Amino acid sequence: MARRMNEIDIGDFSVGKKRPLALISGPCVIESEDRTLFSAQFLKKLCEKLKIPLVFKSSYDKANRSSVDSFRGPGIDQGLSILERVKREFDLPIVTDVHTPKEALAAGQVCDVLQIPAFLCRQTDLLLAAAHTGKVVKVKKGQFMAPWDMKNVVEKIESTGNKKIILTDRGTSFGYNNLVSDMRAIPIMQSFGYPVCFDATHSVQLPGGHGTSSGGQREFVETLSKSAIAAGCDALFLETHPDPSVAMSDKDSQVPFDQLEELLVKLLRIAEAVREVAYV
Repeated sequence: MARRMNEIDIGDFSVGKKRPLALISGPCVIESEDRTLFSAQFLKKLCEKLKIPLVFKSSYDKANRSSVDSFRGPGIDQGLSILERVKREFDLPIVTDVHTPKEALAAGQVCDVLQIPAFLCRQTDLLLAAAHTGKVVKVKKGQFMAPWDMKNVVEKIESTGNKKIILTDRGTSFGYNNLVSDMRAIPIMQSFGYPVCFDATHSVQLPGGHGTSSGGQREFVETLSKSAIAAGCDALFLETHPDPSVAMSDKDSQVPFDQLEELLVKLLRIAEAVREVAYV
């Protein structure tokens, strides 16, 4: 039986069924302090213009890169220092990936939201450590899992008393080097009582598609985003970059800054229509 959805507070806004669509966005990985600050400033200005609640995202460590030679980021100490500066200078809530219980504790001192990567979504110690920080815990559904199996993940987090949870769909493995998005996952996971985010840019990845790195089909970001919003997702995750051609991670799937406003305007129209129909 579906549970009534909790509204999750992040910064000065809430994520949930009767709230405006929230955006989680930023470059995939922290490439430099200057680029991160530039990105945060750009995204804040754009989201203020479009009246979109924004959570800034970037990772201090991409721990699951395809190749040992791939760029992973500056590491937790320098990375959290940069994210703390973003939070302080631009007054933005922050989300980043955590990979171990120790990282969760450290990131919880800076970030408003702790993101559990898809490959780690069943790691009990990590889930409990993130929950014990008292911060919002955003968990990506594993590519290898059915959406109804995320109920066990929810119950692990709830066992700590923390009910600030956001679930995320990022596609499901479908054969070799391919993902598909089943929009049924959105209402199924919402039935557990928590908001659901759709990760549009990771959903168009071709995992390991280039052999030593993942490929991607950026041209389908708009299609999947529209579909997820029409299906009622509460937040949208879009990794964005000033110039994806030189990005040091996920260059084939990140949305270029110069295309972002046009995309968001289209998506907002769908979000407004869906909410108007659902809540009049």
